[in-house]
Amino acid sequence: MKRFNLIFVTFFGCGYSYKIPGTVTSLLVTTLLYVIFEHLNYVDLNLIFISFTLILFYSFYAVKDTENKFTNKDPKEIVIDEVLGQSMPIIYILYLNLNNELNLKIEIYYALSFFFFRFFDIFKPFPVSYFDKNFKNFFGIMMDDIMAGLYTIILIYLINLKF
Repeated sequence: MKRFNLIFVTFFGCGYSYKIPGTVTSLLVTTLLYVIFEHLNYVDLNLIFISFTLILFYSFYAVKDTENKFTNKDPKEIVIDEVLGQSMPIIYILYLNLNNELNLKIEIYYALSFFFFRFFDIFKPFPVSYFDKNFKNFFGIMMDDIMAGLYTIILIYLINLKF
């Protein structure tokens, strides 16, 4: 089980990319989800939401189970938090798209989602920074990216209102 958790939290090895594994993983997730959901025309939001929720809860366990395998308190190799944080605004974009509520092309929202999420994840405005600084464990590893995902959703919402 520990081996599976290690593969899971590194998102099948993406966390071992030589440089910027969080950015590489976020871009990969954004691109993969776009291709799967948009180009293959398969969007079942109920299944997506249930899957996301299960992965989210399991991720807390898997990160806790593997965090001691690394020397850093927030190991760059653990990227499942980026996967989840980046997935949140994408799921919101899919919801808007299915309800014909997008005011710009969906590709623009995907690109904005990637850039906003990376911005919040790197620069860590409050409360992202709160979780990053005050929880040097599995909870902090996960929650700073969840908060970055929430901030990204808020910006996507505001941009969609404006245009």
